[in-house]
Amino acid sequence: MEKLFNIIHEDADLLVVHKPADLVCHPTKGDEYSSLISRARIYLKAASEPHLVNRLDRETSGLVVIAKTVLAARELGKIWETRTIQKEYVAIVHGHVAAEQGMIDAPLGKDETSIVAIKDCVRPDGAAAQTEFFVEKRFERKSVKFTLLRLLPRTGRKHQIRIHLQHIGHPIVGDKIYGGDSDLYLALVEGRLTEEQHQRLILSSHALHAGRLQFHWRERDWDFSTPPEPMFTDFLRE
Repeated sequence: MEKLFNIIHEDADLLVVHKPADLVCHPTKGDEYSSLISRARIYLKAASEPHLVNRLDRETSGLVVIAKTVLAARELGKIWETRTIQKEYVAIVHGHVAAEQGMIDAPLGKDETSIVAIKDCVRPDGAAAQTEFFVEKRFERKSVKFTLLRLLPRTGRKHQIRIHLQHIGHPIVGDKIYGGDSDLYLALVEGRLTEEQHQRLILSSHALHAGRLQFHWRERDWDFSTPPEPMFTDFLRE
């Protein structure tokens, strides 16, 4: 049987897993392995009905919290809405980021000029969004510059980190929507990515990983972490 996911923590109310890159959170097709929620149902069998407390983009790897009960889902949902969750990501971006740290404060909304329906952008009438970043490492591969960033999103907008990094001129490596050529995403969806396009992307999935989650719930502090996937760490070591 295909492996469902790596379990980071499990108890009577919670299942915390490492979602691999290139797996959607909710079903888009019939295959029972095609989404994280369907895999959670297979794992839990009839014991409970899983509820995703948080979600990640298809190509983003990392921590997803799954509530096993309606009560846990409701309680955790309220905590997520209060923005008291501390989330930490790592990303590999193009170029050398000059500042050692900074706060990207730029409102986000729908990109009405894009041929990609799900694409958002920085726009003055958008919803407030803030992402804090810290440079962990600057490096080069074949004379091409890259930076490893640690990121703390202060808000939770759709595609926030990806748009903010593009906005400051340092898109995430492998990002097919916000990397500068939206046709890469359409080519992926339509199954026509060429070898040349694969080489331009460098990595098969974008280099963004949700590595740590901290929150207070039911009189205790929870702190979960999971390392990036080999695709990510191998590129750092090359």
